[in-house]
Amino acid sequence: MKVILKADIKGVGKKDEVINASDGYARNFLFPKNLAIEANTENMSKWKAKQESNQYKKDQEKEQAKRTAEKLSKLTVIIPVRSGENGKIFGGVSSKEIAETLQKEYNIMVDKKKIDLKETIKTIGVKTVEIRLFEGVIGKVKIDVRPTEK
Repeated sequence: MKVILKADIKGVGKKDEVINASDGYARNFLFPKNLAIEANTENMSKWKAKQESNQYKKDQEKEQAKRTAEKLSKLTVIIPVRSGENGKIFGGVSSKEIAETLQKEYNIMVDKKKIDLKETIKTIGVKTVEIRLFEGVIGKVKIDVRPTEK
């Protein structure tokens, strides 16, 4: 019997997947626990419409991410920091500071976890940082770390 899963089931399948399940398993376990619905024509047409809607939303998000990546590639984010004599920074520039500066200065919302910074920036100068904006879309932005005037 073909069923559409309503939730992830370990060893069986993921949510919104169409699977073949034995009649007994479907009628005695999946249906009573509301984990699946029968894949009849009505449910299949609803499922296809939902899949198309999800795909459309994903495509829209990907396009937005591409536009953001293009905008980021043209930017040079200037971050002023306190530093010592030989260009050493007191502390460092973290992904959190980069995300906050992007939001404050350029009104670009980026999750700090998406900024691909191996370790905090601890020297003065220009660095290129990658930002994972969406699946398969990576934006690159130049970070210019400058010492503050005393």
